[in-house]
Amino acid sequence: MRNRLRWYDYITINIYWLGLTTISQTNSLVIPLLVQRFVGSEQQGTAFGRLRLYTLMVALLVQALMGMLSDRSTLHWGRRRPFILVGTLLNMACLIAIGASPSYWFLFGLVVLSQIASNIAHGAEQGLIPDLVPPDRRGGFSGVKSIMELLPVIIVAFTVAKLVAAGQMWAGILVAISILFLSMGITMFVHEKPLRAPPGQLEWAPLGRLVAMTLVFLVVILGLGEAVRGIGKLLSSTSSVSTLLIVMGSTGLLAMATAVVVGVWASVRISIGGHEARKYPSFTWWVINRLAFLIGSTNLAGFAVYFLQARLGLEGEAAAGPASQLMMVVGILILVCALPSGWLADRLGRRRLVGISGLTAGLGTLVLILAPDMGMMYVGGGLIGAATGMFYTTNWALGTDLVPKEEAGRYLGISNLAGAGAGAVGSYIGGPIADYFTIHVPQASGLGYLLIFGIYATLFFLSSATLLQVREGWKSP
Repeated sequence: MRNRLRWYDYITINIYWLGLTTISQTNSLVIPLLVQRFVGSEQQGTAFGRLRLYTLMVALLVQALMGMLSDRSTLHWGRRRPFILVGTLLNMACLIAIGASPSYWFLFGLVVLSQIASNIAHGAEQGLIPDLVPPDRRGGFSGVKSIMELLPVIIVAFTVAKLVAAGQMWAGILVAISILFLSMGITMFVHEKPLRAPPGQLEWAPLGRLVAMTLVFLVVILGLGEAVRGIGKLLSSTSSVSTLLIVMGSTGLLAMATAVVVGVWASVRISIGGHEARKYPSFTWWVINRLAFLIGSTNLAGFAVYFLQARLGLEGEAAAGPASQLMMVVGILILVCALPSGWLADRLGRRRLVGISGLTAGLGTLVLILAPDMGMMYVGGGLIGAATGMFYTTNWALGTDLVPKEEAGRYLGISNLAGAGAGAVGSYIGGPIADYFTIHVPQASGLGYLLIFGIYATLFFLSSATLLQVREGWKSP
């Protein structure tokens, strides 16, 4: 295996991540604008949150299923590439249809189909490094993977975002599709050796547990979202803006924090059982820390277009350029800080750096909220990016220390729910709060997005506080 690997395998095995992330970055600009076009500014947060909730839950399940099916593929082309090819072609068709969407619900259905197609390929792509790269070389290949996932932040800022900001949304979509297609084409040159027979009997129990976890988490989020809306209705006759800010902010924060704790608690017990959950309590608190942080980092990006429209008084597509540039600053700092954070974690301790990352991200979000212009927003984005880069490296390292070594895959699999759940919780509960102020306080409609960004900042701080319950086994070298 070692002798078959060449320098270009670093590219062919990882290039598809560039295409997938380019589409993700493009969607974060295009879809909020399309939602706004169909439902108006008064309902955009609620509509976008609903779309995010269901599409992320679908993505979680499809990705796991396609990973399992590609594991067992005996096609002559190989285990992974047929899924990548089919998923890409289907996704390209969905993306073109998304650009031509005539209504919100048509868009909703197409985004769901796009997530299914994207994760057909995503679930298979994840298997290429374990399949083809020996363990002692996976670090280098994983490093190239990280670069491929971060480069689109810069690429989209200088191509797609400029086209969308200039009113040429179709041109931006076609550029992103072209990058996806090119990355898929290069991936087809990966040398896979087809399986002669499936590796044992297909076990559906892991997927069944994932479905159960997802359904429970979905019910929790839906219930808390309805509770927030109910509180809003009770306050409909209140004219005091300060009262609305305090009550709706406290309600939103409580709902998201409850979703984090209850969602993780239920998910851990469904996945590993109550006995083992009590045996490894630090693991549960690690997942809570991870989800609380990712709610902030994921949704700051998701609502960036709406936030900048409200904060800077921008109209429609004009916010796409600044939003993408802000995300570029965040992405660069993630890349710069992710690698040295691993070295620091080995010397200062994982928990300490994870705690610092939460505090830094919270501070950066406050800078975003209070910034008078884009210059200071770039400072806030830089702090968030540095914190996120540190978090990605050190939080995962902390998790690998906490789980039982003989069942690491089973335990760490729960973190996938945290990744998808972060976008679902933050957008489904946060979106209606932003819309509430647009509807009931039209003279200060931008306050809603400032408020939910304040909630995300508080969740960053709370993520650090949860580490008090984590017992780390790290010792100074």
